Amino acid sequence: MHFWSSARFPVPLPDGHRFPIAKYALLRDAILGEGIAAAARMHEPAPISRDEVLLTHDAAYLERLERGAMPVAEQRKLGFPWSEALVERSLRAAGGTREAAAAALEDGVAMNLAGGTHHAFATHGEGYCVLNDVVIAWRALRRARRIARAAVIDLDVHQGNGTHALGAADPDLYTMSMHGRRNYPFHKVHGRLDVELEDGTGDDVYLDLLSAALPTALADSRPDLVFYLAGADPHEGDALGRLALTFDGLKRRDRLVLQACREIGVPVCIVIAGGYGRDIRDTVQVHVNTARIAAEHG
Repeated sequence: MHFWSSARFPVPLPDGHRFPIAKYALLRDAILGEGIAAAARMHEPAPISRDEVLLTHDAAYLERLERGAMPVAEQRKLGFPWSEALVERSLRAAGGTREAAAAALEDGVAMNLAGGTHHAFATHGEGYCVLNDVVIAWRALRRARRIARAAVIDLDVHQGNGTHALGAADPDLYTMSMHGRRNYPFHKVHGRLDVELEDGTGDDVYLDLLSAALPTALADSRPDLVFYLAGADPHEGDALGRLALTFDGLKRRDRLVLQACREIGVPVCIVIAGGYGRDIRDTVQVHVNTARIAAEHG
């Protein structure tokens, strides 16, 4: 199984910023250190091309991003201060999803150790999401005639509002989001399938709901490729999650998704989405567990 990491391209953030930028290097190092992947199968992505970004994002937004012309209010909504490093990292992370998706078509499963930036809309970013890597990757592969239909199984704790909005006008992109009902974003965007969770939802209820939703999503979408957003933020130790899943429950979640896709012969591109553990080691451990399960599956 192949992995992509953009960890060599961090973003400078102010002291006290809540985004855990350090997790990406910790995750890459843990996967290599624990032997989940050999160094030869850990790749550094090329930046996604401007042409491919424009398949999904508005040219005016991309120009503001490239030129550093984002107003303060727009940067505040995004959650990041603008920097050249932010642009570089965003292009690399989207490139990682594009490359992992292409590899998944060949190998059955591949993983980008970044991505899942599902709050990015065509005309703006928000919620720490600059470019919608999953939609960019799908449209790039569709234009290349590698696939036609795709399904997004979004199991980050926050609704994938940007992905829902981008998929709304395209019947070939099926978007499912399973998320906290009372959590960010507070204005939800309807997708093809939304499963809303109450605060404090634990392993058993979560897995029962997922077991019921997955067959519907896969049957209705008939996908050529699944993008799986394996967020770490449903974990009970997450500062922003408000759910109560254990490490074991999240491992069962990952196996459930991968097995459901395997049973119908659909390849899976995994992206890591969010994770804001009170202890960053918990977030990294959730992502490492996903990588290990995917490698066993692959």
